[in-house]
Parts: sequence; structure tokens; C-alpha cells
Amino acid sequence: MTTSPSYFLLLIPILPLCLLFLLFLIVRPRPSRIPIKDRHVFITGGSSGIGLALARQVAAEGARVSILARSRKRLEEAREAIRLATGVEVTIFSADVRDAEEVARAIEEAGPIDVLVCNQGVFVPQELEKQELEEVKFMVDVNLMGTFHLIKAALPAMKRRTRETGLPASITLMSSQAGQDYHVHLINLFCGFVFLSAEQKRRPELTKIIAGSSGGMKADDVAKVSLNGIKYGRFIIPCNFEGTMIAIATAGLSPQSSFMTAFIEVVGASFMRLVGLFFQWNWFSSIEKWQAKSSHKLK
Repeated sequence: MTTSPSYFLLLIPILPLCLLFLLFLIVRPRPSRIPIKDRHVFITGGSSGIGLALARQVAAEGARVSILARSRKRLEEAREAIRLATGVEVTIFSADVRDAEEVARAIEEAGPIDVLVCNQGVFVPQELEKQELEEVKFMVDVNLMGTFHLIKAALPAMKRRTRETGLPASITLMSSQAGQDYHVHLINLFCGFVFLSAEQKRRPELTKIIAGSSGGMKADDVAKVSLNGIKYGRFIIPCNFEGTMIAIATAGLSPQSSFMTAFIEVVGASFMRLVGLFFQWNWFSSIEKWQAKSSHKLK
């Protein structure tokens, strides 16, 4: 008994459709929209960069906005910039996220939060062998422990408010392509590199070369993509091609509410691994050239 070639041709469109239907049945959590208008959005690191850009955009969409940072002066400048751009008066809170009590007081004063954006972050660029452990601890305390302090302080009231209003809340953690932050509820962002001049002055030459190959993104562009992802309740929000590649390649056991995106992850994982190897090849080529150049200077 021979099998007609046309039978195999029929399987080509049927198999992907079967996979799509299966993913439609099993992906969790179910899709949800996060309303922004008339809701309280609390953004840390909101006095500059991505945080300020995001605060400006959610204010323009009718949200009640609170921003938190350490510098009172920069917060007041940010409040004025948002007022001039949108006509909206935002609330400012000066606190150090490393201090759990300061964070708790600020969040209690701000009132129940609907959307919490943990955007605070510091990076002290240096080779590990030359870096002081105090600098490492500083980054961990701000980036990691600061996020725990914020979520722990905000989460109980957020849950009560969700029960009262019936509307979904969101906790968003900002990250770069260099690292992944794990979080309580919804979203992890791969938003490219937004370079700061202070970091550039100290950044090791090799780091500049490798990071430069990925290109930078403007804060407004990152904020726009991030806000769109928040509103659609996405768990991972890539902001450029490299971010998409990493998101697909590292999806693993992360939740996925979109069966179409799940389909791309399932089908594209192997291909993205290949693309990732090409990126690695490019980076290692840059490293080898830099090492050869450095060795030549030492001679």
C-alpha cells in the first residue's frame, strides 16, 4: 500500500492548525486588559529617563500618577515637566528604595495602587576583579531588595483594591537585555540599553564594544512599548529584535496569555537559538579583536 504525496501535503497546514488549537486550550493565564485611565499608576525612578517618559505617557492617558525617586529637586523638575507636557499634576515621593520603612511610608501616603512600575535601577560598570564589593551590594540593594520592598509594601492594598473594583492590577519590573527580573504578577521587560553618560565614562572598553553592537533606544520609545505591553497584560515585553530573541529563547516555564505568541515561541525557539549563536559569534569576534589589540599595546 502506497501513500499519496498529496496526503503529506495536506498535513502541512493541518499540523500548525492543530498546534494553534492546542495552545488556545492550554495557555494560561487568560488574556486580560489593564485599564490605565482614572487609575493610580506608581512609578519608581520616575524623575528621569524611562520612568519620567512613562509617567508622562500614562498622565497623558488620564491616569493618576505618583513618582518616587531619591532626589527631591529632580522630582520637582520632573513634576513640572509632566505638568507642562500634559497639564496633569503628579504626586512626588522622595525615598530611598533600599530603606523598607521609607518605601512603606511613601506607598501608604500615596494610597492604593493599581499599576506599580518598579523602574528604579543602578549599574556601576566595572570588571568584577576591579569592582569593590560595596558597589556590588549597592546594585543588589537598589535593584533587587528595593523591588522586594516596593512589592511587599504595595501588594496587600493592591489585592484589596482589585477585589473591590473587579479590575486587574499590574506589577511591572523593568530590566535590560543583560538580566531578567522575576516578579509577582505580570511582566518582565527586555527593553534594550538606555545609556547614561556617567556610566559611559567608567564602562570598560570591551563592554562598550559589545553593548554598542546592540544599539540603544530612546527612553520615550521604551516607555511607549512598555506601556502598550502593560495594558495588554503581557508577561514579557521585548522592545527590539534582540529583546524578542531573548524572550523567545528563554520563555521556558514563563506564563503566556497569547496562544499566537506561544505558537511563535514553540516554533521559533530552535531558530532563535541559532540566531543567538550568531550573536555570540559576533561578540566573541569582538572580544578576540580587543584582546589582540590589547596584547599588541602591551608589547
